Amino acid sequence: MEYIEIAGAGKKVSRLIKGTDYFFHDTYEKAATNLDAFLAIGGNTVDTAHIYCGGQSEEVLGRYMKERGNRDQMVILTKGAHHDQNGPRVNADAIRSDLTDSLERLQTDHVELYALHRDDPNMPVAAILEALNEHIESGKIGAIGASNWTWQRLEEANAYAASHGLKGFTFSSPNLSLAKANEPFWAGCVSADAETLAWHEQSGLPLLSWSSQARGFFTGRFTPEVRDNADLVRVFYSDGNWERLRRAGELAESKKTTAIQIALAYVLNQSFPTCALIGAQNQAELLSCDEGSRITLTSEEIAWIDLASEVKPAGV
Repeated sequence: MEYIEIAGAGKKVSRLIKGTDYFFHDTYEKAATNLDAFLAIGGNTVDTAHIYCGGQSEEVLGRYMKERGNRDQMVILTKGAHHDQNGPRVNADAIRSDLTDSLERLQTDHVELYALHRDDPNMPVAAILEALNEHIESGKIGAIGASNWTWQRLEEANAYAASHGLKGFTFSSPNLSLAKANEPFWAGCVSADAETLAWHEQSGLPLLSWSSQARGFFTGRFTPEVRDNADLVRVFYSDGNWERLRRAGELAESKKTTAIQIALAYVLNQSFPTCALIGAQNQAELLSCDEGSRITLTSEEIAWIDLASEVKPAGV
């Protein structure tokens, strides 16, 4: 397993990050088995959120760490201030309330990584950063980041932090995958486009990608005629993505691997630090992700599978 550094985290962060949005009390043993297997391949970073599974995701993770006695081995990424039925909640009171809940559920006094789950463009970055810095200073948060923020808002926030002696965002977590989203998964979600990638390359800010494997688009289970998954059809079905799938398969054949592993390698072979949030729920899926994380792609191969070049790389 490879790792990256995120300023403020205090620990190295595994390039594969274990998703937990299926952790429920009544399937605790499955969650614990999956976490044991993840740690066994060198993973150490787990992604959760205040809203996941109605709070059970964090509670199950907290129980697991207490029973295993392995909190010190873990890097926890949790998220808060998600909107509710009344609208955006990106404010000091919501951040404080959600963080307090999360720490109690996780049975810990701090998290290494804390991200705002959504943005509220009407809320000044000054108020947001001042609220987050309060919790950094108290030791409850190591590094702060933003999930589903545009690069423009990230840049604005970090410029404010730099000019006011505050800690800024040291990671971002949008969707990044080889398949390009036609539209957001849900309102307020952000997928990394070419401008976003160029900004990350220039700034060096680490990117932790959710839906890094495009929700199974590259597994081979889907074709233009298979339309039983409405969300996948809405978000990923396009001529460009079918061509990306075809090229990923062709490159995979030349490397004796699979298209979905090529898709994962695409995320992990960017020109700036990246991690991939993975949804593996069994040993076979986890091993596939582990193998995919070890694949090296050249810049020419990345450009070709991403349709940025028509020149087929040698050996394909």
